[in-house]
Amino acid sequence: MDKGTIRLIAGTAMLLFLGLIYAWSIFRDPLTGLFPGWTPVKISTTFTLSMIFFCIGGFVSGKLTRNIRYRTIIRAAALMILTGFCLISLLLDPQAETRSLILLYVFYGVFGGGGVGLAYNAIIGSVTRWYPGRTGMASGILLLGYGVGGLALGGVVTVLAARLGIIPVFAVLGVALGVALFALSSLVRIPAAGEAPASSAVAAPASSAGTAAGNGGKGGATAEPGFGAIVRTPVFWALFLWITITSTAGLLVINSAANISVFFGGAAVLGLVVTVFNGIGRFALGAAYDRFGRARAMYLNGTILLLGGAALILGAITWQTVFIFVGLPLLGLSFGGAPALTAASVMGFFGAKHFAENFAGATFAVIPSAIIGPLVSSRLQELSGGTYLTTFIMLIIIGAGAMTLTSILNSISKKTGLE
Repeated sequence: MDKGTIRLIAGTAMLLFLGLIYAWSIFRDPLTGLFPGWTPVKISTTFTLSMIFFCIGGFVSGKLTRNIRYRTIIRAAALMILTGFCLISLLLDPQAETRSLILLYVFYGVFGGGGVGLAYNAIIGSVTRWYPGRTGMASGILLLGYGVGGLALGGVVTVLAARLGIIPVFAVLGVALGVALFALSSLVRIPAAGEAPASSAVAAPASSAGTAAGNGGKGGATAEPGFGAIVRTPVFWALFLWITITSTAGLLVINSAANISVFFGGAAVLGLVVTVFNGIGRFALGAAYDRFGRARAMYLNGTILLLGGAALILGAITWQTVFIFVGLPLLGLSFGGAPALTAASVMGFFGAKHFAENFAGATFAVIPSAIIGPLVSSRLQELSGGTYLTTFIMLIIIGAGAMTLTSILNSISKKTGLE
């Protein structure tokens, strides 16, 4: 087994644990049962904060990689998550709802989200360096673990909560995540000059414009710009808006996936099937980028989003559960495809030299998504008397916007010589 493969396996395993952040919906009902004063909007703010600090943590990680070893950053993230989750178990009190909600915001949203962001960026930024010609494939495999982790750990949470209660479960998870990250981080580093495995040095297909960072264009190896430079380019902002709108669609559903499943007659854990397809989408769309090129992969992602929204609307109108369990996986595929396409596109447009920093900067697009998606979903649900039809209709509107932005990005990238 070559060195790149070892690091790919270790990175995927760590991201599987970090995927717990997307299992948030499995915590919602148990927590609101203990804290009845927490409205849907209040509890959804926890997830929003975790997404915001995930982005901040990722950006800080990208900056730190200039001077600090990747494994050190991952270990700092492990300590943050361990501390935050253990303090949730120690300090949350059903007799003090307001104080407990603030503590949850801090220790899950800031410590948990920030810690996941630190580790996430360090893992992707280091492991993908071992696969310079197949960034889509490598990032897709890594992010497959990240997506599947939500379902795997969501099931564990359900079992443990039934035995221990939901509050002690946070400490158990914090210790497990902390130990796993600390141990596996010893395998993380970037390749030395000429050390990348031969299997990863295969040139990207001709259809994958710019995947092997630096194959011509202004964003290639001859001019690999840092974040301060790319934010002055129209390509960055077109990509940023595409990430924002595509991620918003996913977060409209992921925030309430377990609740949607229960509402339409399924088990709560079945709602987390969206996280499995979230992981599959990261691999499948990353591979599509390598095989068909960025533009076609993005159009495919938008098509999947529209089909998912249509299926969910049919389920809400006809009350046929089968449509719901078609729509949820499709939304997971689309949502999962966004970060894989983002990683590959950032590498393709702007090169590998400042990838960790540039990828983290692009991921800031998830902040407006995290605000718009969960809060709008919760508000629409409140206004509709607890139903989800208006939320599902929003998915179609967002899907149309994503397709439009893909077309705009194609036009700008061609005009500026990046494709």
